[in-house]
Amino acid sequence: MSSLLCLDSKEVRMVGIWGPSGIGKTTIARALFARLSRHFHCSVYIDRAFVSKSMASYSRANPDDYNMKLHLQETFLSTILGKQNIKIDHLGALGERLKHQKVLLFIDDLDQQVVLNALAGQIQWFGSGSRIIVVTNDKHLLISHGIENIYQVCLPSKELALEMLCRYAFRQNTPPDGFKKLAVEVVRHAGILPLGLNVLGSYLRGRNKRYWMDMLPRLRKGLDGKIQKALRVGYDGLDNKKDEAIFRHIACLFNFEKVNDIRLLLADSDLNFNIGLENLVDKSLVNVRSNIVEMHCLLQEMGREIVRAQSNEAGEREFLMDTEDICDVLDDNIGTKKMLGISLDVDEIDHELNVHEKAFQGMRNLRFLNIYTKALMSGQKIRLHLPENFDYLPPKLKLLCWDKYPMRCLPSSFRPENLVKLKMQESELEKLWEGVGSLTCLKDMDLEKSKNLKEIPDLSMATNLKTLNLKYCSSLVKISSSIQNLNKLTKLNMEGCTNLETLPAGINLKSLHRLDLRGCSRLRMFPDISNNISVLFLDKTSIEEFPSNLHLKKLFDLSMQQMNSEKLWEGVQPLTCLMKMLSPPLAKNFNTLYLSDIPSLVELPCGIQNLKKLMELSIRRCKNLESLPTGANFKYLDYLDLSGCSKLRSFPDISSTISCLCLNRTGIEEVPSWIENFVRLTYLTMLECNKLKYVSLNIFKLKHLDKADFSDCGTLTEVSWCNKTISVAAATADNIQPKLLVSEASSSLCVQKSVVRFINCFKLDQEALLQQEPVFKSLILGGEEVPAYFNHRATGNSLVIPLVPTSISLDFLGFRACALVDVKAMSMPGRVDIQ
Repeated sequence: MSSLLCLDSKEVRMVGIWGPSGIGKTTIARALFARLSRHFHCSVYIDRAFVSKSMASYSRANPDDYNMKLHLQETFLSTILGKQNIKIDHLGALGERLKHQKVLLFIDDLDQQVVLNALAGQIQWFGSGSRIIVVTNDKHLLISHGIENIYQVCLPSKELALEMLCRYAFRQNTPPDGFKKLAVEVVRHAGILPLGLNVLGSYLRGRNKRYWMDMLPRLRKGLDGKIQKALRVGYDGLDNKKDEAIFRHIACLFNFEKVNDIRLLLADSDLNFNIGLENLVDKSLVNVRSNIVEMHCLLQEMGREIVRAQSNEAGEREFLMDTEDICDVLDDNIGTKKMLGISLDVDEIDHELNVHEKAFQGMRNLRFLNIYTKALMSGQKIRLHLPENFDYLPPKLKLLCWDKYPMRCLPSSFRPENLVKLKMQESELEKLWEGVGSLTCLKDMDLEKSKNLKEIPDLSMATNLKTLNLKYCSSLVKISSSIQNLNKLTKLNMEGCTNLETLPAGINLKSLHRLDLRGCSRLRMFPDISNNISVLFLDKTSIEEFPSNLHLKKLFDLSMQQMNSEKLWEGVQPLTCLMKMLSPPLAKNFNTLYLSDIPSLVELPCGIQNLKKLMELSIRRCKNLESLPTGANFKYLDYLDLSGCSKLRSFPDISSTISCLCLNRTGIEEVPSWIENFVRLTYLTMLECNKLKYVSLNIFKLKHLDKADFSDCGTLTEVSWCNKTISVAAATADNIQPKLLVSEASSSLCVQKSVVRFINCFKLDQEALLQQEPVFKSLILGGEEVPAYFNHRATGNSLVIPLVPTSISLDFLGFRACALVDVKAMSMPGRVDIQ
């Protein structure tokens, strides 16, 4: 905010403070006004009450009323100049009165452009150094007035939100004993919105623990009246009914959905989603981040309350989201043509729900049906049941999502011509429908984990289908040849289709760029795919050879781990065919290669150096791999995993740009001093490296290092700087479970945040290691005693150390602390953290 105000500048500057209702804009503005007022010749804080009083006698039907704006300026001048009943005869008089004054003007809760035009129409009206701060939840008001310096008020962190609640409820920064869990729960229901924290905290002030516990169920059911009234300001300020309708659609159905998905689902309605979404963003009613629409949970609840208020009869509302209401409608068959959407979490059904056979017949305008469970694959019993004669779904459905659908087939009368998205994960479906459906609107089909699915329908008419997910449909033996007509298909996922034996010959669709066949263990033939494919996963398949004419010129991600066929990797140089397929200029953008379990691989071919843009390389469990190409330099390599390559003796020197390096169970004998050249390294793991003897402490010259783990390296004896060695004597120790933690707090460390682990490195002299220069932020060792190095000792959870008196001008250098942790007594064995 300081940089936007730029108080040292003599220019006249307008600044906006923008954010949703209840987020604390006014609190920030009031604090700024109190702090800055004394630096200006004259200052005034104008709020909604000031404006309403000034405009009370004028009709809102004519916002450009000249006399109204004249009266508004007169009231403003009288206030800021401290003179009563100032009269002016033209709008330019405001500038004449203030052009030599250094003015501080705050306009709070602005929702009308006419007010801004009347009071701050031009920067020339104000003297040098003036600042005009406009507070609003409508970004468009600021932009249309030419205000470019805008401060967006964001939600506080969860930690700060808890502190804010405690200030209101307990008049302290932390909750008293026994209240923390309750306070955290209240913060969650307040959605970390400052207004909610204020209202709820003030309401709960002085209440006992029992009252807090009794209050929580009420919070779960709805909003506090004060909060809802404040939040409705933005909604009521929307200019048209269509924007209000889009808001309700998002609140009831589409929160946290992709922008493009919502756009497609609303495409044939009379709602202009693009313009409406922009208006909602400007009004701070939604945010769009990474193409995801996000509505704050309190705004979402407010939108749902608006829908609930449409009728006392659930079947007469446009959307149903409440489990009890939906159960009543489906059980009693009381749905009506007013209903547009249903969103039901079946995990919230607390009784056996037997859906009426004609439950959906009255809902002929229903467009969105989302019956979902958050407990997929959990084995939890589903309490929603359909009768055997269930035979109707509304024909206007655009969204049909029904997790764990209990029938073997969709109703025979169902016509899917309006479907845009079909998602039926973990269903009991054996097939969808008979014949060729008119599926020209369908963009996304997801039947993941439908383990009984034996066939997919003829998709000849699904010419706009972009994604097809058949993941873990383990009963599928083949897929329809009609897939060759899907000229817009971009993603096909058949991971875990363990009975799939063949793919259609015509799968070489030019549009297809991602194909996942992981776990298709019966698939022996390399798929007939287009050269345009960019992502290809073939792990755990039984493919026996690469086609000789295959040139994947756009491929950038290939994974072929745990291949079931030994025939694929036969030969002296098993990767020759693969390198030929990837040789430049064919795969010039290739950046990810995952291979594993190639017993015949002794060395990597020199051709791998041609993969100039390689960013991720994983070659795991190649037990005979002995060396990497000499002189290789992958300039973009970020991730390298050579775990399980037990004959690899030398530390990899193929790139200095690596940030994550996994070398578990390799035969590497030392971490050399030139490890300091790995300037981007953040994570190094060398678990169970049974030939590792030496680690250079130069690793801790790396300022980005977070963690280095050398646990279970039983032969490690030496840890040193390149020119200074620790004398290490062999130590005898049993494989004990307790872990010794050493934490160091110092402002002078090269690596401020690194954690290093030497668990079960029994030949390493811990005392000698601790005598080293302070390089470890956190050190985790195996042991059952606190090292003698620590001379202040205590049992329990606290330790008082008398400090040696020093001059107050001397810097505090830091301290080391050690804790002995009994892993057997821990609630999460094996997890040890230091803070």
